[in-house]
Amino acid sequence: MASRSTSALGRVLIIAGSDSGGGAGVQADIKAVTAMGGYAATAITAITVQNTLGVHGVHALPLDLIEAQARAVLDDIGADTIKTGMLGSVAVVQRVAAILDTAETPAVVDPVMVAKGGAALLDADAVEAVKSLMIPRAAVLTPNAPEAEALTGLTVADLDGQRRAGEALLRMGARSVLMKGGHVEGPTVIDLLLTPTGETLLEGPRIDTTSTHGTGCTLASAVAAGLAQGWSTETAVAEAWAYVSEAIRRAPGLGGGHGPLDHGWPLRDR
Repeated sequence: MASRSTSALGRVLIIAGSDSGGGAGVQADIKAVTAMGGYAATAITAITVQNTLGVHGVHALPLDLIEAQARAVLDDIGADTIKTGMLGSVAVVQRVAAILDTAETPAVVDPVMVAKGGAALLDADAVEAVKSLMIPRAAVLTPNAPEAEALTGLTVADLDGQRRAGEALLRMGARSVLMKGGHVEGPTVIDLLLTPTGETLLEGPRIDTTSTHGTGCTLASAVAAGLAQGWSTETAVAEAWAYVSEAIRRAPGLGGGHGPLDHGWPLRDR
């Protein structure tokens, strides 16, 4: 693997699926990492036919091609952090876990299971593989409430549920867990960061909008960008949370369904 960069430009290798609509997947990941001051490289796991109205098709890429992309980046450019998103199948989860073992760099694992419109992005039999292979390799795990329920078997309907599920995921091997609260009902959205040494609450009023496509991808990649630049987990999560909140508020209202965020707002503000 290439040696660690001496530049402050943190390198993030994104291993995830492509979203043709640009709101989620590697497209959102690249935008988020760039906006947060990092350098994004990718290994694409699948190509989706997608827009704000939903996922209309998924084409998984061959395992060897997925790995070849990752190895090409790691062997030359290197990575300070790896972010994983849509993996899709047991075989891809197994291959990506092997890549993480040889990369020797922190991983932000977004356990993507279902698209915003409801399409499945992870095979049912792959959930166990995510539990056994990805969670123990996660420096930061970023599940939403339905994902946490699938991974732990616990109900996540309130803050106490988020805390119980997050603690269970820590026991399963994650070094820290960011329990996202967007799916938990209520006027306030609370994201809960749990580490072995404590917890941090990030909360704000729920924004009344349908432009929430790609929020999970964006948040995880923003966290990865912070870690790649040497920030602490708590700082990376707080900065990513603030970035995504503003990106939701400034969403451009594109499309007729779940619209994308405004990923580039920090660039225009500068």
